[in-house]
Amino acid sequence: MDRLLAWGIPGLLCLVCIHLSAASLEEEKDPKYWNARARQTLESALKLTPVARRAKNVILFLGDGMGIPTITAARIYKGQMAGGSGEEAMLAMEKFPYVALSKTYNVNRQVADSAGTGTAYLCGVKANAKTLGVSATAVHNQCNTTFGNEVYSILHRAKLGGKAVGIVTTTRVQHASPGASYAHSVNREWYADDDLPEDAVQQGCKDIAYQLVHNTDINVILGGGRKYMMPRWTPDPEYSKQNGTRKDGLNLIEMWMNGKEGAQYVWNKTGLEAVDENSTDYLLGLFEPKDMMYELNRDNATDPSIVEMTEVAIRILSKNPNGFFLFVEGGRIDHGHHQGKAKQALTEAVMLDQAVERAGELTNASETLMVVTADHSHVFTFGGSTPRGNNIFGLAPKSAKDKRPYTSILYGNGPGYTLKNGKRPDVSSVDFDDKNYQQQAAVPLESETHGGDDVAIMAKGPMAHLFHGIQEQNYIAHVMAYAGCIEPYHKDPECLGPDQTSGKISGSPGLSQHPFLLLLPFWVCLLALEMRR
Repeated sequence: MDRLLAWGIPGLLCLVCIHLSAASLEEEKDPKYWNARARQTLESALKLTPVARRAKNVILFLGDGMGIPTITAARIYKGQMAGGSGEEAMLAMEKFPYVALSKTYNVNRQVADSAGTGTAYLCGVKANAKTLGVSATAVHNQCNTTFGNEVYSILHRAKLGGKAVGIVTTTRVQHASPGASYAHSVNREWYADDDLPEDAVQQGCKDIAYQLVHNTDINVILGGGRKYMMPRWTPDPEYSKQNGTRKDGLNLIEMWMNGKEGAQYVWNKTGLEAVDENSTDYLLGLFEPKDMMYELNRDNATDPSIVEMTEVAIRILSKNPNGFFLFVEGGRIDHGHHQGKAKQALTEAVMLDQAVERAGELTNASETLMVVTADHSHVFTFGGSTPRGNNIFGLAPKSAKDKRPYTSILYGNGPGYTLKNGKRPDVSSVDFDDKNYQQQAAVPLESETHGGDDVAIMAKGPMAHLFHGIQEQNYIAHVMAYAGCIEPYHKDPECLGPDQTSGKISGSPGLSQHPFLLLLPFWVCLLALEMRR
C-alpha cells in the first residue's frame, strides 16, 4: 500500500482507469461514432409505438431512496463490475422507453418520508409523513383520526377485482413501503402490538403486522419481519437467542395459513427453493426477524436474493387467468444511504435492476405494464471532475482547499462527518472500496437524510406512454389502475368483459340478444295506446 501511495493520486487514478481500452477511446474521438449512435437511437425512437391496450399484469418496482444520482452511480458501478469503464453501461430499467419525473413531497413535508410517499404511489392520494394508507386528514400518532380517513391501495383493489397480488421486499414486510399496500396506520412504526401506545389500543387501532394478515388477501408475501408475527415466548427458527415480539400471544403466521388452500410458509432459501409453484397459491416467506441482509452481507445458502424472490412471486401469481399486481421493493438502497455506505446502497440498486431484468424475461411484454420508480431521493452525490473509468468509489483527481484528497462520492449530511484534530481526515490511506466505508459528509448527523429532488419514473408495456412530463407522485397509482382495469377505472368500456359489453344480463345468457325481446318495449307501447282508445 505504501508503494502505491508513493505514486500519488494521479498514479492511483491511472491504475483504476486502466481497464478503459485505448481502442474504445480512439473510436469515440471520431465524430462518426457519435453520429452513428445517435442516428440509431433516433431510428428506434421513430419506430416507437405506444401499446394502447389495457394490461393484464402490473409490476411496480420501487427503489427506496433511489434518486437519479443513485441510478447514474449504479449504472457506472454495474459497468465497472463487468470490466468496463462504466459510464457507457445501461441498467435494464434505463432501457424502458417511457420516462417521467415524480414530485415526491408529502402534504405536510417538503422533503418526504417513505410512508407518505407509499400512500401516494400505491393509493393514489398524497398524505402526511409517517402515515400509511390514510388521507392527509389523519394526524400522525393520533389513532382516532384513522377511522373514516382510510384510502385503499391498488394492490387491495386489484385483489377485489379478481387478480392475484403479491409483495416482495428486502426490508421487513411491515415496513413503510410495503405497508402502504395493505395497512391503514397513523404511525408507520406500529409494527407489532407492543409498539402501540395504550390509548391507540383502547381506541381500536391495530398494528401493521396484524393488518397484513387481516386487511387484504395477499397471495405472495416475501421479505423480512418474522419477529412481529410471533408471540414473545416463541423462539426464532434461525436465531435461537431471539424471540417474537407480540405480547397478545397471537401467532400471525398460523393465522395467515388457516383457511387458505395451497398455502405454504417458508423462512429460509431452502424452503423457498422447495416450493412447488404449480400447487402453491399462497406463499408467505419471512427470511429474517427484521430487515433482510444487505446483498453484500447476505448468506447465499440461507437467504434468497431479491431476484430469486421476484421470480418465485411471478411464477405463482402468473397462474391467475385474470392477471396479477406485484409490488417489488429494493428497500435497503435507502438504508445504505442513511448509514452513509454508498457501496451497500449501490449494490442494492444493481440487484433491484437484476430483478427488473428477470421480471421482463418471465412476463409477456405485450400484456404486462412494468414501472420502476423511487419514493424519494437522498443527499447523495458524486463529482470532482473525475476522468473516464474512475472507480465510482474512488478519489477525485485534485485535492480540496484543505490540501487533502476526497472521494468522488460524498453526502450532504450524515454519519460520515468526522474531524481529527480539527481537520478532515486524509482519505488517501483508507479502503474506500470496502463495503462498510462511510463516505464523508458535510454536516454531522446520526443518520443521513432524504433528498427533496424529483425522482424518475421508467415504464414499458401497455399504457406506459401515459408516464410523461413532470407529475405528482400519486399519478403513478392512477396510471397503473387505469392500465390494469382496476378500480376506479374498472368500468371503462375497454375493461368490461364480453358478458357486460354485449348487453347480456348476468345470469340470463343471451336474454338481450333475442330479436323479439329487443322489440318488446315497442309492442308494449302499442298495446297501451290501443287500450286507451
